[in-house]
Amino acid sequence: MSPSRRTRTVSIALVAAAAVAVMAPFATTSLVPVSVAASPSLGQLNSQLGQQQARQQSLAASVGGLNRLISSLDGQIALVESREATVRNNLANERAALRRVQVSLVRERRLVARLRIRLASARASLSRQLVSSYEGDKPDLVSVVLDAHGFADLLERIDFLRRAEQLQQSTIVLTRDAKARAAGAARQLAKLEQTDRQITEATYLQARALAGMNALLQSKQDALQQARAAQQAALQASQERGSQLRSAISRVQAQQAAARAAAAQRAAAAAAQRVPATPPAPTALGPSGGWVIPYAIVLCESGGQNLPPNGAGASGYYQIIPGTWSLFGGTGPAAYLASKAEQDAVASRIWDGGKGASAWVCAGIVGIH
Repeated sequence: MSPSRRTRTVSIALVAAAAVAVMAPFATTSLVPVSVAASPSLGQLNSQLGQQQARQQSLAASVGGLNRLISSLDGQIALVESREATVRNNLANERAALRRVQVSLVRERRLVARLRIRLASARASLSRQLVSSYEGDKPDLVSVVLDAHGFADLLERIDFLRRAEQLQQSTIVLTRDAKARAAGAARQLAKLEQTDRQITEATYLQARALAGMNALLQSKQDALQQARAAQQAALQASQERGSQLRSAISRVQAQQAAARAAAAQRAAAAAAQRVPATPPAPTALGPSGGWVIPYAIVLCESGGQNLPPNGAGASGYYQIIPGTWSLFGGTGPAAYLASKAEQDAVASRIWDGGKGASAWVCAGIVGIH
């Protein structure tokens, strides 16, 4: 196996020995800051990242609920706006009606004033006639005939009496008519004044209702904006925290990879120092050698031979580096020094039914994944 892809499993000792970069505190009260003095391990960073991902899911669900609330508020706002338009229309109509009533009121007041003057004049004329009739002698037909100077004078006197009677009756009718019209105008004036008061009160109530609707609409809009801003700020803060944690995890993984490479080089150097002066000569085994991984991989890696360590420290039939050999239970400093059976057992644990195929570079070369 190559030094960079022989295995992706590391020992606990190597993880504990890896150094990590110091992270600055995250300036959000709802998130846990990272202490400068204590450098978190990869497990701690992954745990914090998981917490942030769970928080983001919760915030996303909350944003979804807020979106449903926004839809509901939009419907309510549309209803309020519709009612507001209706109130404004009604208010405009009532104000126009009020102006018409006020014009009619002025006209009726002028009419009442004229009728009252006419009534007063008719009453005065009638009063004078009554007084004159009362004070003067009422002429009878005999006196009129006797006092007449001829037939023409008689006819003139009779015509005068008839016209005086008609004038008196006309004055009475005019007075009665003026009184009736004045009374009707007074009633119409009272009715118009009452209508004026009613329209004024209705206009005031409509104006108050309109102000209340506007206030309700504004308060709902403010609440909606505040809720949306709070949710977006929390979600953005959590996303920034998650980005910081992923960056820290990448740095830790890079440092761990460097530590594994250094450990592998130290193990290879130690194994090379302990290699016997005359290692046993490798013997190639064929396809029937009882391999625990596909023979094509074995053939690509070692040709079926128990090879000594290469430049990366990999050795044995399966080309296992010392760190992986020790991690999966191998005894001794290197794989090639152990028996074929022990190498089979260790390789079987690494292979794990095919899950560990990526531990051998040749698996990808021969098309086994």
